[in-house]
Amino acid sequence: MATGLFDSPSSAAAPAAEPVADGYRAVSGVAIAAAALAAFAPLAFVDWWLLVVPVLAIVLGVVALRDIARRPGMLIGRPLALAAMAVAAVCFGGGLAYLSAVYAAELPPGFERLSYAMLQPADGDPPDAVPDSARALDGRQVLLKGYMYPGKQQRGIAQFLLVRDQGDCCFGGNPKLTDRVLVQIRTPGGTVFSPRLVKIAGRFQVRPTGTAGLDGGVLYHLEDAEVR
Repeated sequence: MATGLFDSPSSAAAPAAEPVADGYRAVSGVAIAAAALAAFAPLAFVDWWLLVVPVLAIVLGVVALRDIARRPGMLIGRPLALAAMAVAAVCFGGGLAYLSAVYAAELPPGFERLSYAMLQPADGDPPDAVPDSARALDGRQVLLKGYMYPGKQQRGIAQFLLVRDQGDCCFGGNPKLTDRVLVQIRTPGGTVFSPRLVKIAGRFQVRPTGTAGLDGGVLYHLEDAEVR
């Protein structure tokens, strides 16, 4: 039969798709994602917020199992999803237990926990106002976590500024007044600089003090302190 000017000849027709082998089923992509997250689940032992890694792996494993159950003729990967969930569950439980044990053991006998949230003035108060929560711990033995404000000295540090977060300690400018605590180390020979979160135990003092090179000085001190 004759064809029109713009008709495609039968020989130029698009080739048919290759036939799919009978019984072929793809591995669930969600199951693969769950396994990938499960591989990183041991990070749950490092810090509290990293417990989210095994939780996400478990959630993805559940989603994968549901997908496979709804489309058994198209998807496989149930053992992979179950294995990922098992590894994630073990890491979550182990990480939670380990971090809880560390949290309980880090506080020396007779010490109280102090946080930077307890050092902040109430809404509407001046930026240098000392809140009641800080005054209540004046003269008490406390444990405070923070970051060492970098200076020129790296070893044998007897005195340093402990600040609230890495934004304060790493990106220029002076930290906010109520995010500063001046630490006096009691250990002979001082301590060494660390860019990581450190735990400092010492006697807390509310004592406004001028400090050279630091606008506004400091309001808070940790004296006779040690790095935990």
